[in-house]
Amino acid sequence: MANCPAGIATDLRPKTGFQLFMVRLKRNWMLHLMMVLPMFYYFLFEALPIYGVQIAFREYRPRQGIFGSEWVGLSNFMEFFRYRNWGQITWNTIAISLYQIAAGFPIPIILALIIHINENKVLKKFTQNLSYIPHFISVVVLVGIIDSIFSPLSGIVALVQNAMGIYSTTDIRTSEAAFRHLYVWSGIWAAMGWGAIMYVSALSGVSQELHEAAKIDGASRLRRVMCVDLPAIAPTIAIMLILRFSSVMSVGYQKVYLMQHSLNLDVSEVISTYTFKRGLGDNKLSYSSAVGLMNSAINTTLLITVNKIANVLSDGEAGLF
Repeated sequence: MANCPAGIATDLRPKTGFQLFMVRLKRNWMLHLMMVLPMFYYFLFEALPIYGVQIAFREYRPRQGIFGSEWVGLSNFMEFFRYRNWGQITWNTIAISLYQIAAGFPIPIILALIIHINENKVLKKFTQNLSYIPHFISVVVLVGIIDSIFSPLSGIVALVQNAMGIYSTTDIRTSEAAFRHLYVWSGIWAAMGWGAIMYVSALSGVSQELHEAAKIDGASRLRRVMCVDLPAIAPTIAIMLILRFSSVMSVGYQKVYLMQHSLNLDVSEVISTYTFKRGLGDNKLSYSSAVGLMNSAINTTLLITVNKIANVLSDGEAGLF
């Protein structure tokens, strides 16, 4: 190509975006072929369901179908704000989410750093495998474990207290003060090992030459973690933090619902459990869809806002997009 006349070389270049796409498609057709199945999955389960979002603006009745149901506009959204406890359940949702981020986000990073600096390969593999196991425990089993540990009659905590001569009839499982702590820290225990995988992978790509140079300068192991490892995985940390903030309003209902009692309902009722009860219990499908759509809109706004802040603080290097 370098020996060809300039005119011929110019004619061989792709002239349009479509031609450039076809050139890249032919060059990397195997990579594009691998994308077909994920794209089909997201189209089937993420894009097509958007068609049903309109039931949030209708008084949906299954027999009449989506288009046969009456259009009610924003009345389903306004009904949520007319509910007397909408502020309380919104605050419960935000409080649990922020607690999860503040307490749970740094722990996988710390665990990944501990695994990374451990030079004993057998202990490293054992720690990794042991920390992954709780991720595969179902929510029902996890709540059952919490009940078994904190039962005032036969729980491990009660048995230890009785052995020490401390007798208490307080059931911590129904305590308002203890609910958020039980919910958040049990979730951290279950997810920290799985969440550390991303950071362990990022740390494995840190250049050993940087560590060798730091050793020559007399840096301790802790100093190398602070000055070499953490800056190397800072973009990964920023992206994961942005993604965490994109689900602030989305506290899953399963675990909260299983841990709910009549005595802790004031702090355990969140948006997801409220809409679950109203949607299926009261057959208010349009109403629950409207609240879910509102949550998604808030999460999307938070995602864009936090990503913009990350781009500003890092000169465009730490943002997700």
